[in-house]
Amino acid sequence: MTHTPLLPEHGGPDDGPAAAFDFSTNASPLGPPPALLAAVLRADRHAYPDPSYRALRRRLGDAELVLPTAGGAEGIRRLTLAALLAGRREVWVPQPGFGDYALAAQALGLAVKPYARPADIRPTAPAVVWICEPCNPTGDSIAAWPALDALVIVDRAYEPLRLEGAAPAMPPGAWQLICPNKALGLTGIRAGYAIASAADDVWAQALSLAPSWVLSSEGVAMLTHWLDDETQAWLADARATLRGWTAAQRAMLADLDWHQEASHTNFWLARPPRPDYALRLRERGIRVRDAGSFGLEGWVRVSAQPPTAQQALQQALLEIEGEDS
Repeated sequence: MTHTPLLPEHGGPDDGPAAAFDFSTNASPLGPPPALLAAVLRADRHAYPDPSYRALRRRLGDAELVLPTAGGAEGIRRLTLAALLAGRREVWVPQPGFGDYALAAQALGLAVKPYARPADIRPTAPAVVWICEPCNPTGDSIAAWPALDALVIVDRAYEPLRLEGAAPAMPPGAWQLICPNKALGLTGIRAGYAIASAADDVWAQALSLAPSWVLSSEGVAMLTHWLDDETQAWLADARATLRGWTAAQRAMLADLDWHQEASHTNFWLARPPRPDYALRLRERGIRVRDAGSFGLEGWVRVSAQPPTAQQALQQALLEIEGEDS
């Protein structure tokens, strides 16, 4: 018996020519901070990092609760397997939401339960609940989260890119998965970390499942400087710039009759006047993220990009309108 592989769909590079302007990525177009980048480039590539990452874990928080991961995707897969081995049987995932939550559960035979709002979450077996705050692909945020009878893991990859509003309080006992590379504009460095609420059975399983040297030297350098005051100040300035770029891009798309959803981040959902716009823009060297894989046919996810990219997008859209008139 053969099984059809479960393959995730992502934005970013595809197998076509490189896009001149990429509105599909939700990473910051402003990174990385110069001092952090210099540290990454100085990373010692001739020696293994400490396989237990003791100094790094102390720098990131309570060393007994910090778990280095090879980015968010590896963290999602490993924590899902750890939860299964610790007795969890259901996985609740945001809908729409990042597809890897469901794919990781399906690959292990766990029951996948989608939810649109916290009130939808009603576990019938020991469960994991994934929260993406703010959520990908919507950029939306839940005002308040109740206590949940489950292992709650909060994916905070986009928290540093929150352009408005404050982060809501999370359910008591929630884990956190932190992936700085998007906010730093260094998505090619696969490095992140989870923070457990307690050194429990899930923690023990996740620790034992980690591959040797899960982080490269570059990943260690990036995470070592993630919490530096200089890095955080740079990110605050980047958010101010992104607010201006987001407002300008939204206004431009509105003038061209795109419907746009509200968002707290530098990315948001939009509906073009016609469903073929994503393909026609790609033919012109501009990429947007088709949201069909999120179950949102006819929608795209776009991210705020610099003024030169916005001008190119506007020109391409005007050309498409001209062809259709």
